[in-house]
Amino acid sequence: MSKKKKILMFTFFGVWILVFLIGSILLQGRYDKFETIQETMRDAVLHETNQISLFGIKDVNPAVISGFAVTAVLLLLALIIRIAVIPRFKLIPGRFQMLLEEWVGFFDRLAKSNSPHRNKFLGAYLFTAGSYIFVGTCFELFGLQVNTTEGHPIALPAPLADINGAIMMGCLSYLVILSGGIAGNGMKGVGKTLKDFSLPISMSFRLFGALLSGALVTELVYYYVTLSYVLPVIVGVLFTLLHALIQTYVLTMLTSVFYGEVCE
Repeated sequence: MSKKKKILMFTFFGVWILVFLIGSILLQGRYDKFETIQETMRDAVLHETNQISLFGIKDVNPAVISGFAVTAVLLLLALIIRIAVIPRFKLIPGRFQMLLEEWVGFFDRLAKSNSPHRNKFLGAYLFTAGSYIFVGTCFELFGLQVNTTEGHPIALPAPLADINGAIMMGCLSYLVILSGGIAGNGMKGVGKTLKDFSLPISMSFRLFGALLSGALVTELVYYYVTLSYVLPVIVGVLFTLLHALIQTYVLTMLTSVFYGEVCE
């Protein structure tokens, strides 16, 4: 890169940063906050205040709406891929075909390496759970806005940033492990699974804690105007993508390892 281009690039970024800095100073204290930072952080965990009406039937946590939206997106995407993409697969794959095959192959290899004898159902479950965790975690990056029952705008969070969603995923994985024990060893497999009675709790809270920490840090950054320029984009994207990849790998790895142990 020539010296002239370097100077232009540094000038551009310098002006950009200066504009946001001036904006943050001028706007400090010029907008209304309808809740304190303590209330914001507490509601991000418990969802007691900012609830959303579910078709006028019941007030629910925002994560419930996120869960329905992510499920609908995944089902629609799976239908489109099955009808329009898979029949056109080629011997020499294109980029999307390679990405799809690698994503499916990752969970298939994970299942086969940890449960060599019984892995067909396990591979399908790991693919489903991993896809839901990854897409659900990345879902909050879109920042879809909805109005709460009190009329305040709120961005839909990741489905598993709610403790109920995390517990559901942990318990479902535990039931899959239990089914592997029954299929492989009958009542002996049940005994092997039940001795790790704390497994669904640890899996649930590990998933919930990791995703919630990113949500709380992002909420904290967004709350203060002086920090709400440029920085939330960096913090939000990095935390979200990092948690999406790590938690997808951790939960599917733990499930496959314990599944392999109880059905061997």
